[in-house]
Amino acid sequence: MKIKINQNFSKLNKNYLFSEINMRVKKFQAENPDVKIIRLGIGDVTLPIPELVTSAIKKAADEMGDIKTFRGYPPEYGYEFTKDSVRLYYERKNIKVNNDDIFISDGAKSDLGNIVDIFDNNEIYITNPVYPVYIDSNTMSGRNIHFLNGSRENDFKPMPTGLDMEPKIIYLCSPNNPTGSLYSYDELKNWVNYAKDSGSLIIYDNAYEAFISGNYPHSIFEIEGGRECAIEVSSLSKMAGFTGLRCGYTIIPRELSAAGVLINDLWRRRQATKFNGVSYPIQRAAEAALSIEGEKECQKAIQYYKKNAKLLADFFKSKDIYYTGGESSPYLWIKCPKKYNSWEFFDYILKNAYIVTTPGVGFGTMGEGYLRLTAFNTYENTLEAIERLKKII
Repeated sequence: MKIKINQNFSKLNKNYLFSEINMRVKKFQAENPDVKIIRLGIGDVTLPIPELVTSAIKKAADEMGDIKTFRGYPPEYGYEFTKDSVRLYYERKNIKVNNDDIFISDGAKSDLGNIVDIFDNNEIYITNPVYPVYIDSNTMSGRNIHFLNGSRENDFKPMPTGLDMEPKIIYLCSPNNPTGSLYSYDELKNWVNYAKDSGSLIIYDNAYEAFISGNYPHSIFEIEGGRECAIEVSSLSKMAGFTGLRCGYTIIPRELSAAGVLINDLWRRRQATKFNGVSYPIQRAAEAALSIEGEKECQKAIQYYKKNAKLLADFFKSKDIYYTGGESSPYLWIKCPKKYNSWEFFDYILKNAYIVTTPGVGFGTMGEGYLRLTAFNTYENTLEAIERLKKII
């Protein structure tokens, strides 16, 4: 064939991070079929979805089997009842959003990967280390990427100090995946002020908001001026255990405009062409999960995972191993012993403790020398994992 392909794909790592991990684990399992592997790597949940939510799915499925209540294509931007549930969820946290600002999607990953469609060749600034989708999606589009380096010295929370005043697109994630660090009100206010002063846009990943403990912002729209410079992307994957159901949302205030064009209108046009909406049963499930009672039920699972995180945190603290996260995040970000890099320590733990982790370098160059562990396994498996780690660390 003589067709041209997108050469930007050649700039990507050969395999997506979690695909590479799965291949290594699959190979190890084939060579060691009798060992029990405990997965503390990929951020997938293990607890079942609350009955309130599954009942909503069943009821919606029954409606789809009745000619009186059957529904065809869902609205590309989400049913109004789903957008109502998102708006009311924010209102309970004293955060104002409007239904016209809300777009229902099949998850934060999709929206974070697709949002680049509506922007031209802007300078992209991404915190490092961070969720790989930000980097990969912009690399695929041929964008010029700059990194805002996080480190132990700045608590993995880069700030705008020293940045020029040219307009740019900035990706922030709080609580951060993978480090678990989160911005305070004052720190996030600094970012909002910088974005407004420089004419920049913040894309704010809020997927782990439900894990926040203490007096920290649950949305960038809590910050004065946030609606004038930010898009917020969130997900029910971790908040409600929807990793297997797929539902999230993006909030684009109608105050946002560039070159006289409303960004909300651009995303609306993009979604109408390239997205066919989230199914009716899943949106009813989201409505249930975001309700007052649903949020209470979902918090039970979140507290369960946070209990696992505390077990892991207490272990690493007892070993005097530096870590972040684990308090307002389901992840712990641990420093590898000096003789190991990220992949070497990943292999050491897999081969000697039969535990899957995630190499920190997979989240960016500043992740080299670190590992991410997840608290999303069962309490029993987390206890067993700690006992295994005690024998090799």
